[in-house]
Amino acid sequence: MSAVATLQKSSLTAGRLPRWTPWAVGAGALAVSAGIMSLIGFNLPGWIVIAWLLFVPSMFVAARTVEGHQAGVDRFWTVLVCSAFVLALLPLVSVIVTLLVNGLPGLLDPGFLASTMQYATSQTDQAAAAGEGPVYGGILHALVGSVLVTLAATVISVPIGLFTSIYLVEYSQDGWLSRAITFFVDVMTGIPSIVAGLFGAALLFSLVDPQDSLMGFTAAVALSVLMIPVVVRSTVEMLRVVPNELREASYALGVRKWRTIVQVVIPTAISGIASGVTLAIARVIGETAPILVTAGVAVRLNTNLFNDWMMTLPVFIFRQLQNPTSPTAVGPSIERAWGAALVLVLLVMALNLAARLIARAFAPKQTGR
Repeated sequence: MSAVATLQKSSLTAGRLPRWTPWAVGAGALAVSAGIMSLIGFNLPGWIVIAWLLFVPSMFVAARTVEGHQAGVDRFWTVLVCSAFVLALLPLVSVIVTLLVNGLPGLLDPGFLASTMQYATSQTDQAAAAGEGPVYGGILHALVGSVLVTLAATVISVPIGLFTSIYLVEYSQDGWLSRAITFFVDVMTGIPSIVAGLFGAALLFSLVDPQDSLMGFTAAVALSVLMIPVVVRSTVEMLRVVPNELREASYALGVRKWRTIVQVVIPTAISGIASGVTLAIARVIGETAPILVTAGVAVRLNTNLFNDWMMTLPVFIFRQLQNPTSPTAVGPSIERAWGAALVLVLLVMALNLAARLIARAFAPKQTGR
C-alpha cells in the first residue's frame, strides 16, 4: 500500500520544481553576487541588485528546464510581481523604522506629551545636550492645536462636501451647474496648499482686523479648502456605487426621495464615505504652509480657535528643525521634532482605525430571513 502511495506521489510531483528551489537559487545568487562585489568593492545596495539580476533569469531557466516553457514564463512574471511588491513596501518599512528609531527617544522624554515649549530655553537645551539635565519642552500645545484645527476643518468640510455630492449624484440632471461644480472641484483638488492658506488669510482679512485674523479658525478655513474637494470626489464615487435597485425599491414603497437618501443611500455608502473623510483628514493634518500663513507660531497652549496664534504638529516639526531652540545645541530640538513626527503618524493611524470602526458600526446589517 505504501509503495502505491509513493508511486502516486512521485507521479504527481514529476516535472515540478521542489518547493525549496527559490530559496536555493536565491542563496546561490547572493553568494555569486557577494563574490562579484568583493572584486569591485562591496556595498549592500549593489549586492542586492546584482543578486536579483542573477536570481530572475536563473529561476526562469530552472522552471523552463524542469516544468516547461509556460511554467518558466509564469515563474518569471511571478518573480517580477513579487519583486515590485517588495520594492513598493521598502519605503514604507524604511519610514516606519526611521520614525521609531529616531522618534521613540523624544516620545519617551518626561513631560513630552504633557508640556509646552513655554519654559524651554537655549540654556536648558545646552544643559540637556551636555548631559547635565533633562530635555525640557513638549508638544502639548501643538498636539491640541492640530486636533482643534483639524476638527474645525472637518466640521466645515464634511457637511459641504456631503451635500454637494448628494446634489451631484441624486438631484442634478447633468446640467451646466453640475458640470461647473465638477470642474471647479477638479481644479481645487490640485491647488497648492499655500494658495489655500492665502485664501483663508485673505477671507478673514476682509472680515476682521488683519492683526486679529491670525488664529486657529483661519487655519481651519484654509484647510477646509483642501478637504472639500477630496470629500466631494470620494463621496460622489461611493454614492454612485449604490445600486439603483435600492432606490427604486424605496420609491416603490412610497418613501420620499430625501428619506431614501438618508435611510438607504447614505447608510449603504457610509463605509466608503468614512474612508474618504479619513483620507481628507490625513491630507490636511500634515500641512505646514497654510498653518504658517494663517495660525502663526506659538509656544504656549491655546485652546481658543478665535483668538491668538496657535501651534500645530507640522509647524512644530518645521520650527524645531529650521530654528532650533539652541543653535549651538541642536540635539534636543531634533529629538523633539522626531518625537512630534512619530506622534503625527500615530494620530493618522488612529484616525484610520476610527474610520473603520465608524464604518463597521453604521454599515447596513445583514439579517437572516
